[in-house]
Amino acid sequence: MKIASFNINNINSRLDNLLSWLGSAKPDVVCLQELKARDTQFPRTALADAGYGAVWKGEPTWNGVAILARGAEPVLTRDVLPGDDADRQSRYIEAAVNGIVIACLYAPNGNPRPGPKFTYKLAWHARLEAHAEQLIDTGLPVVLAGDYNIVPEPRDIYATRSYDDNALVQPESRAAFAALLEQGWTDALRKKYPKETLYTFWDYRRNRWPRNAGLRLDHILLSKTLVRKLRAAGIDRDVRGQDGASDHAPVWVELG
Repeated sequence: MKIASFNINNINSRLDNLLSWLGSAKPDVVCLQELKARDTQFPRTALADAGYGAVWKGEPTWNGVAILARGAEPVLTRDVLPGDDADRQSRYIEAAVNGIVIACLYAPNGNPRPGPKFTYKLAWHARLEAHAEQLIDTGLPVVLAGDYNIVPEPRDIYATRSYDDNALVQPESRAAFAALLEQGWTDALRKKYPKETLYTFWDYRRNRWPRNAGLRLDHILLSKTLVRKLRAAGIDRDVRGQDGASDHAPVWVELG
């Protein structure tokens, strides 16, 4: 079973890119982030024609998350991260697909820092940590995938001082990611590539893609019951280099 995560950065503007990747990579499950579309604007028909059922939670202009399943219909279990009834941002969706709980997330960026956006980022991650603990305690096979907007370690970002004050690399942000690993989740890409330099995001600005000035922001965490089934993991870097591409590349795992 191949499970992927892809920050598409506007699903309708980049629908051709998405469909091309789906056709070549053939993932069984896909977590999408940054749909930047209302619920009514989600391209359900085009994805169905490509063989994918879907559940989604849209939002005009910003955010938005979806879960796709090849040859199946995901069974929606929740479309909001618990812990704050006043939070209306579409950043979390969860569904069951072929016996696995798939959680798709688009965590807050948190910039500028300090300020209310960074405060919201940390509060959101605290809510994620609480819900993730409930998920892992079930003993069910669970995948927690998406754009975490956290660079876990210094080696997950190119050599630069330009991000020193950025919310993505702050100790509080990294501690939030580390707290998930301490619960028992496994960072699948790091499990398969413990020493390699891995990037999943290259900003459009300052020629960062051609000079490989990247960051690792997109992560797939596996619950304990799935780690032993991990066969492969990777980043489809070539997708980032296509015309009209998202600034993120898809990440994926294969479970046996």
